[in-house]
Amino acid sequence: MRLTQLLEHLKYEVVKGNDGIEITELINDSRKVTEGSVFVCISGAVSDGHAYAGEVAAKGAAALIVEKEVAVSEDITVIRVQDTRYALALMSAAYFGYPADHLKIIGITGTKGKTTTTYMVKSILEGAGRKVGLIGTIEAVIGGRSIPANNTTPESYTIHQYFAEMVKAGCDSVVMEVSSQGLMLHRTAGIPFEIGIFTNLGEDHIGPNEHKDFEDYKRCKGILFSQCRLGIANVDDPWYEDVFQNATCQVETFGMSEKADLCATDIEHITKPGYLGVRYHVNGLMDFDVEIDIPGDFSVYNSLTAIAVCRHFNVPAEKIQKALKVAKVRGRIEMVKVSDEFTMMIDYAHNAMSLESLLHTLRDYHPQRIVAVFGCGGNRSRTRRYEMGEVSGRMADFTIITSDNPRFEEPEAIIEDIVTGMKKTKGEYISICDRKEAIRYAIEHGRPGDVIVLAGKGHETYQEIKGVKYDMDDRILIREVLEEIRS
Repeated sequence: MRLTQLLEHLKYEVVKGNDGIEITELINDSRKVTEGSVFVCISGAVSDGHAYAGEVAAKGAAALIVEKEVAVSEDITVIRVQDTRYALALMSAAYFGYPADHLKIIGITGTKGKTTTTYMVKSILEGAGRKVGLIGTIEAVIGGRSIPANNTTPESYTIHQYFAEMVKAGCDSVVMEVSSQGLMLHRTAGIPFEIGIFTNLGEDHIGPNEHKDFEDYKRCKGILFSQCRLGIANVDDPWYEDVFQNATCQVETFGMSEKADLCATDIEHITKPGYLGVRYHVNGLMDFDVEIDIPGDFSVYNSLTAIAVCRHFNVPAEKIQKALKVAKVRGRIEMVKVSDEFTMMIDYAHNAMSLESLLHTLRDYHPQRIVAVFGCGGNRSRTRRYEMGEVSGRMADFTIITSDNPRFEEPEAIIEDIVTGMKKTKGEYISICDRKEAIRYAIEHGRPGDVIVLAGKGHETYQEIKGVKYDMDDRILIREVLEEIRS
């Protein structure tokens, strides 16, 4: 492949060398550089690829893509672009033969609901006979293969590699989570999205290594709607118009208000022993009843989003109904059968906003008690701990504070920070550092009508301590506790 083929959709300057040279590989990790490859120098938060220019040249790289000056020998080609992250995205598409052109790509962005909605869309479309790939927070799914995820939206090279593998596996469409970070860092630049979705917006991901402020967060979310054919938006979200102010796509809306193009009405919360769900009626662009085995108004929004998407794939109402009834997402309000007297669930809620939303939802089901079991991750904002403690103290009837991923901090110190937030309220609590013992306590002290939430870990199957990830899965811990209680 000639370098000019990779650069065909970019504006660039040949600083030295020849842009017509043959290239063996496209690389953006200096450790993986091979003879004859082109290395893209990315300026990252932790390290700057430009600092490795000499090293990769010595390894035999034939060309460098840069946005700054670099000092290398005369025999290497140097191409300068305005933004190397953007260049990597467009070069990756070219390198893999533009696989996105052979797929119907659905991108979902928003603070909450991305993961659940992607699985709902996948479930419905597959029920209608399509072969669907998935890229998201939990995993990438290609055919029958699951690849654990490191980022909600992977680096652009990985995205196009996945697209190419999906095409090879016979996929005709793909549903993917599109994070604000992914948009800001051009990971999705150049992808021809068929449909872009906006779920909602809340104040999250704002900090030194993420977004500088809420305005930047909103702006980055809006990028998706300048590169999709159709935008589908939650009209009930207060930031909807801000996010879509620069949209260039056709726009449809969903929500619970009458102004929505697709509207949910007659919402009813369902409670059975060990089970919580919701049913409602869809009005507007479609007209039918829906029942979902996942509780809460946000489940209405998530499923309504999926319906709005799948309508454009001409999926019949009966197939949508059937798929939504059985749709499950690991670690997202995941019911675990423990007792006929009380309900236990696992959820990924790991910040104050998501925990408050979850507990507020559960309160709508009028449980005897809400029992929250959670910890907070180490080497993260201490403010999150105070806030989660305060939220649980206000909204749960009883809180069991335990360990999450302590990382390089002491679990007891993290728990003390959570307790600081708890003490701002009148909430009752107990601290049990060992997560399995905390779960045991919750089960052994469960009362009829209780709803017990194990929050924070969700789909995760590990606990990170001092840089090492140890096997730990809330589902396995529950099973072990039940076996020990029975014996």
